[in-house]
Amino acid sequence: MFLSGTAALLALTTLLPPVNALENGVARLPVLGYNTWNAYQCNIDQDLLITTATLMKSLGLFDAGYQYVNIDDCYAELQRDNTSGRIVPDHTRFPNITAMNDQIHAMGFKTGIYSDSGWLTCAGYPGSFENEALDAETFQDWGFSYLKFDNCNFPYDDIIKQGMIGKYERMATALADLATTSGKPPFVFSLCEWGWSQVWLWAQDVGHSWRVTGDIAPQWNSLASIINFNSFITQATDFSGHNDMDMLQLGNGGLTFDEAKSHFTAWALMKSPLLIGTNLSRITDDILDILKNTEILSINQDSVVGKSISPFRWGINPDWTSNSSFPAQYWSGPSQNGTVIMLLNTLSHPADMSFNLIESPWIRAGRQYSVRDLWTHTDNGTAVRSFTAKGVPAHGVVALLLKDAGDEPAGLSPPCVVGQCTAQP
Repeated sequence: MFLSGTAALLALTTLLPPVNALENGVARLPVLGYNTWNAYQCNIDQDLLITTATLMKSLGLFDAGYQYVNIDDCYAELQRDNTSGRIVPDHTRFPNITAMNDQIHAMGFKTGIYSDSGWLTCAGYPGSFENEALDAETFQDWGFSYLKFDNCNFPYDDIIKQGMIGKYERMATALADLATTSGKPPFVFSLCEWGWSQVWLWAQDVGHSWRVTGDIAPQWNSLASIINFNSFITQATDFSGHNDMDMLQLGNGGLTFDEAKSHFTAWALMKSPLLIGTNLSRITDDILDILKNTEILSINQDSVVGKSISPFRWGINPDWTSNSSFPAQYWSGPSQNGTVIMLLNTLSHPADMSFNLIESPWIRAGRQYSVRDLWTHTDNGTAVRSFTAKGVPAHGVVALLLKDAGDEPAGLSPPCVVGQCTAQP
């Protein structure tokens, strides 16, 4: 869908200054891990979680940096305990959730849990409204250190009497108080708010990541729509605060191999949390290789530069055009090791993709740059003034790392590639 009327408004949002991020000692970098929802939804039990953690170790995902094993909805009994008021794990499927966590922690992983800002979760299990402090304590007692917090079944206005910020601040306050009283590190707090109330403008003071759209699907049109939306709010991502583009859908069917590479590349380079949502017992070697691309992961986990890549040219559309089917194609951003470039072919056929180097604000005029291909893992010579990627596959991606390689050769003409320039007066 083409949304020409929103271009000016979306452009304006990129001029807004970023809010100070929540700095409490955890989740400075995007979280890497696993989440049960996309592969299993409610068909989960503690054996599945232990098996998943075991597979993450044996498949090399732990060594690649994936640290969290997270349960989503449906793990609880439908009613709280009558005496304590606490959420109760499903007696059949999670007979000893603490022992499960102990076993997963022994493998080196951390674990995450799910709740909701409303009366009930999205699947109808107990939510945390008016029980925020009790639930935070319960989750910590069970051994969790990450909380995904959803946005279903919230109270009527005359009961809650708060805006969206207040809804999430209730649990944020409970988690902060718990860290103070328990002496344990704060929870990683992931807001699943779906972007309804410009979450990227306020959530930095409340949580560590925030969902910016509705649920992802393993289809190119879903990926393109999320990339398009996120292209206008990349300034909201930096250390300790990340636009969450939802879970990785690699290996769940519906995506070509090139689309899967584009999915992973865009999520990683835009510094989204990377939570695998795939049945790991069925994962193929090619998808596993995508998830373990250490050169891409190192940019997502850059400890010096926390910024997302951003578009420097939209490509087939005029700049600042919102088009959920054909998002921006030319992206760049800084890293501690050079300038990151992403070329995204949004067309349904292969295409050559070219750009002038200084179209990226991170590239210096009058310099040449070495070119590292982050997917072929090869050094591809030196780029002078421009670069062309030949035959980028349909819905495919090229990811490059450009490093300054000194002055460009003397005598090049014209004296400047773009814009107006003059000789010394």
